Amino acid sequence: LVPQGPSMDASKKVDLKIIIIGALGVGKTSLLHQYVHKRFYEDYRTTLGASILTKVLAVDDTPLKLQIWDTGGQERFRSMVSTFYKGSDGCILAFDVTDRESFESLDNWRDDFLEKVTPREQDFPMVVLGNKIDICDRQVPKEIASAWCKEKDIPYFEVSAKNNINVAEAFETLAKQALTTYKGIFESYLTDSIKLTPNDKPKKSCC
Repeated sequence: LVPQGPSMDASKKVDLKIIIIGALGVGKTSLLHQYVHKRFYEDYRTTLGASILTKVLAVDDTPLKLQIWDTGGQERFRSMVSTFYKGSDGCILAFDVTDRESFESLDNWRDDFLEKVTPREQDFPMVVLGNKIDICDRQVPKEIASAWCKEKDIPYFEVSAKNNINVAEAFETLAKQALTTYKGIFESYLTDSIKLTPNDKPKKSCC
């Protein structure tokens, strides 16, 4: 056997925290239930604070357990919701293609999230979902949303929680991004740990 450097055991399950944020009524809860339970959740009760669902899947032969946090979108709960950002490995920004205001608020949601994630990373694993493409009364053209995402280098998905269009693809794209970042941090941590050997201590010198 050829000795190898530090690496992550691909058979070891990785736990990742994913958070869904966006304005009130864009369908965050419906998207989450469609992805986890494969059914359309048409309950219009507002999410207060956050609720959590889990999904187990494999990405690149690595078993993942996604802990997905569904957050409330009401402005008066914004400060409460932001307390749930800590420890996130990936973020879903959701808006409603039939609600221009929900799209225009994406900048605020994104900035608020990045300000509170430590350390702040501009290339933090993130995707944008334009939900409700099954509804004809569209107010946000695909070209406008795509341009916003391209400018910020964030993958964009047109989705429908009701008709299950592109929902799994969006979540799994984010899961891959988050896993890649997680592995990078893990490898960096191991490499740094190996460098910290007793031989690296500065030698005492006589003066």
